[in-house]
Amino acid sequence: MAAAVVGEALAGGKKRGASRSWILFDAAGEERLLDADKYAIMHRVDINARDLRILDPLLSYPSTILGRERAIVLNLEHIKAIITAEEVLLRDPLDDIVIPVVEQLRRRLAPLSSTQHDVEGTEEDESPFEFRALEVTLEAICSFLDARTTELESAAYPTLDELTSKISSRNLDRVRKLKSGMTRLNARVQKVRDELEQLLDDDDDMADLYLSRKLAGAASPVSGSGGPNWFPASPTIGSKISRASRASAATIHGNENDVEELEMLLEAYFMQIDGTFNKLATLREYIDDTEDYINIQLDNHRNQLIQLELFLSSGTVCLSLYSLVAGIFGMNIPYTWNDDHGYVFKWVVLVSGLFCAFMFVSIVAYARHKGLVGS
Repeated sequence: MAAAVVGEALAGGKKRGASRSWILFDAAGEERLLDADKYAIMHRVDINARDLRILDPLLSYPSTILGRERAIVLNLEHIKAIITAEEVLLRDPLDDIVIPVVEQLRRRLAPLSSTQHDVEGTEEDESPFEFRALEVTLEAICSFLDARTTELESAAYPTLDELTSKISSRNLDRVRKLKSGMTRLNARVQKVRDELEQLLDDDDDMADLYLSRKLAGAASPVSGSGGPNWFPASPTIGSKISRASRASAATIHGNENDVEELEMLLEAYFMQIDGTFNKLATLREYIDDTEDYINIQLDNHRNQLIQLELFLSSGTVCLSLYSLVAGIFGMNIPYTWNDDHGYVFKWVVLVSGLFCAFMFVSIVAYARHKGLVGS
């Protein structure tokens, strides 16, 4: 019922152009829209202004997953959320790109029915709420980036193949735009991949994400005192502490550094985002290979033009010698040896032509001998 009401509110708000900042999901399966300012959010989840600033859509921050005492601050591209031991606050739920994440949170964070519980056992209960929420966001961002990569691949490979068959300004401009989009997408994937890799390399950072374990440790008699009631308005705090206590038995017995469950979760999505990154690397290599092929073709065309220029220059030199002979005999200067020697004209023309042709052939043969032109 609550999901239907929120769904109608989301649709109505979208139609009216309204803007609500946050949507909240809790461990009991309830959800509601929050139109709260940053101070109310900071007080609710117990984070400072610097952490909340990371989620500001007007500011450009790299992909980040921060573990705080009572919350996980998550900034993954368009997914900006705050996860606590029993609540998830997702920013800008009306954005078209965020709506699929809202639907996944609504479906995955819904509490199991008693029938499902009997069939599936307690495996779902043993997974902390914050890990289920984190898994939804990681799956959403990995799937989103992988889908963008697939779209880019489907457009890039045919365009590159077309460019290799026909080099034109239109095809070159299309490849330029595709390469620019690939570079931007590669940077986005790299940021998410680096953040997950940094988390996997630091056990302390992963331990900070165990919110239910810290909450259970604070509420356990082993800790010596009851934990602070930092969610007084939540009706599920008792059941959540009980469930977190069962899920965190190892912590109560002193194994606070056991991060295997989270490590397996992060490792799975790191492998997925790494696969997307490898797809982009393969596409980049294909683009580089295509550029090399195009450059080879252009170099070959330039070489052919240079050969043509060599032939034309050689022919011009030979014809200039022939014109020199004609110019000498065409001078309007009286000389006696031209008298009664009219038959010499045809010999001058014939010998000059043969000499120029021999000179042209000699230049071409020399160029081929030196490898300046193709055979």
